[in-house]
Amino acid sequence: MFKRLREGLKKTRDKLKEGLTAVLSIGRDLDDRLLDDLEEALYTADLGSTGTAIIEDARRAWKRREVKTTDDVYAFLQREIRARLGDSAPIRTATSGPTVVLVVGVNGCGKTTSIAKLSRLLVGEGKKVVVGACDTFRAAAVEQLGIWADRVGATLVKGNPGADPASVAFDAAKTAREQGADVLLVDTAGRLHTQEGLMKELEKINRTLARQIEGAPHEVLMVLDATTGQNAVQQAERFKAAVEVTGIFLAKLDGSAKGGAAVAIRERVGVPVKFVGLGEQAEDVEVFDPDDFSRSMFEGT
Repeated sequence: MFKRLREGLKKTRDKLKEGLTAVLSIGRDLDDRLLDDLEEALYTADLGSTGTAIIEDARRAWKRREVKTTDDVYAFLQREIRARLGDSAPIRTATSGPTVVLVVGVNGCGKTTSIAKLSRLLVGEGKKVVVGACDTFRAAAVEQLGIWADRVGATLVKGNPGADPASVAFDAAKTAREQGADVLLVDTAGRLHTQEGLMKELEKINRTLARQIEGAPHEVLMVLDATTGQNAVQQAERFKAAVEVTGIFLAKLDGSAKGGAAVAIRERVGVPVKFVGLGEQAEDVEVFDPDDFSRSMFEGT
């Protein structure tokens, strides 16, 4: 996993290395000016305000003489990023019956492909997976989910175009129970005419699932596009204000120079990253490991 993650974070690492090298490799002594330059370097990895907080901690450590050399700075930054990622957080599971995972996210974030990747990952673990295609406003999304479900060995439940999404969720939950599924993944719309309308729809789906399966949804997984950096952080903040998001699937990490957004999301939104997408194929998914992630951002700098 570390090798794949390191490859996925190459653009982030190279951008960070470029910024850090420019600041730290010219024989400068540590001082306030250098620390200001370091803060700018962290912004290149899209750490945002989290980068500012890290540099403030570094400034205090420097004044306490805990950070003295360039090597000290590298080690300090990696430790701070690792600490801000928190502990690894496995997916929440049901005590009995299918585990229901509600998947949310704006259109274009890679939600449909991410559901396919999760399906393959779970099927590969020997789990029986049902997918509910509740984004009934996008026929292309339903068709794409059907193709992926056939490929990975999951069961797709869908309705007619424009059907009530909650009714599809009802049928999907019923199918998951009847088939003895281990996991039900529920796709949802990424955009309606108003945010209020979208949130009301999600609430209706939640109520429907809860009536069918005790404790559902057990996990609310938000898919974010890593290439959008701080925009992804803002999306997570808005969604969490309306929906009880419990985990993040960070998609398209392989195409981004903004991997630091994972750290900012964890710190600002308080929601752990649980999965990362590292390519276009169904197998290009990994369970998020904060130790590997922090190492991957710096190894080779």
